[in-house]
Amino acid sequence: MTEGEIVMRKTILAFAVALAACNVAPAAAMEMALVQTQTPPPSCDGLDHRSDFDFWVGEWNVYGPDGSLAGTNSIRKSQGGCLIEEHWSGASGSTGFSINYFDPLQSAWRQTWLSAGTYIDYTGGLNEEGAMALEGEIFYQQSGSRFSFRGLWTPNEDGSVTQHFTQYNPATENWDVWFTGRYVRQESDPNAHSGE
Repeated sequence: MTEGEIVMRKTILAFAVALAACNVAPAAAMEMALVQTQTPPPSCDGLDHRSDFDFWVGEWNVYGPDGSLAGTNSIRKSQGGCLIEEHWSGASGSTGFSINYFDPLQSAWRQTWLSAGTYIDYTGGLNEEGAMALEGEIFYQQSGSRFSFRGLWTPNEDGSVTQHFTQYNPATENWDVWFTGRYVRQESDPNAHSGE
């Protein structure tokens, strides 16, 4: 018997015991427990705001402002559509990961990003132009410094997505460009096989 089967049997037994304590017949308690463990959890598809960030889901090549390949990004939905996972691979060898979800406690979208040197946590939602706009903080692990930070993902008519990040500079009181990239779907990218 596998460990998973053992855990399932223990769960069913515990549920059945709890139901029996409520004067439910043992056979009925076992049947209810079995149904409970076999029922899939509800998905987030179709719920309000859950598809706001779907335009970012896909397999992408990401290009910098000069047209050079900055890296690739795999954006996938998981957990019944409740979570969007980002897996970044930079052309220079950098990597990063983020989780994105609609936070029902804040009624807003939230992204938490983590890489070897950087942590970003911000919230927001779609703006009037249909772009995902998030604002929060960036934290640099080596220096321990933190700054206000903004991210903007804009879907374009050709199916690409423009990603634009800015960081607040307290010395100049300006928002400096941190990164701008153009996402092109890998299956429709004419540069995918040209060596760029």
